[in-house]
Amino acid sequence: MSGAPSFDLRGRIAVVTGGTGVLGGAMAHALAAAGARVAVLGRRADVAERVAGELTDAGGTAMALPADVLDADALDAAAATLAATWGPADVLVNAAGGNRADALVHGDATLFDLDPEAFRAVVDLNLTGTLLPTRAFARGMADGGRGSIVNVSSMAAQKPLTRVIGYAAAKAGVDNLTQWLATYAATTWGPGVRVNAIAPGFFLGEQNRALLTEADGSPTPRGRQILDHTPMGRFGAPDDLAGTLLWLASDASAFVTGVIVPVDGGYAAFGGV
Repeated sequence: MSGAPSFDLRGRIAVVTGGTGVLGGAMAHALAAAGARVAVLGRRADVAERVAGELTDAGGTAMALPADVLDADALDAAAATLAATWGPADVLVNAAGGNRADALVHGDATLFDLDPEAFRAVVDLNLTGTLLPTRAFARGMADGGRGSIVNVSSMAAQKPLTRVIGYAAAKAGVDNLTQWLATYAATTWGPGVRVNAIAPGFFLGEQNRALLTEADGSPTPRGRQILDHTPMGRFGAPDDLAGTLLWLASDASAFVTGVIVPVDGGYAAFGGV
């Protein structure tokens, strides 16, 4: 019999886009704790440096890799810097993303009030912002025939939510892109290159905290509606993503590709009654 599956990432080089955010930062910490050298990629160099410093202070090995996920040239330069410093990426986590207030349809606003440019910007950030880093950092995986790409989707991709028209559509695109890339990678670069996604349920972050919780921490009416449809009855904590991420990033999931894994407290399983 073979031994227990290995979640060990020692010797691996990981890049986390959006590593300066709440969820991306937590995933960067999880990868570093598992032994990976972690490059924190974000638009703001000072914040990327701060997060990298936190990983180093916790005993990990990290570097800041400033770049915009929508700037192909900057991403190529970042990939070249990484390769020259540590080597090519073994793991890429596409955690950059987000929403915009002017890309929502709610309150007195109707579909006809939606700003097309805001919609395009949200789709661009979440969908194109997943594709372009993959193009930049997967070259080494393609050459070596080994690597793991983990995209960050959302439960909004599977069950479109009221209000978030652009974000939900973009994350549905991320799901489809994940499956396309998984097939392409395995058949073109070899079965050692895998592409999967994590679909978080409702996690509290800076963008949605005021929407989901009151100042005293109790749920808002929308927050209560969400909790009533989440069997576990709570919002996700950033560390809740760690186990799934380490499974997908490591050899423990060596025969897994093209899947979107819900981490949602049962939200997707609940029929509402």
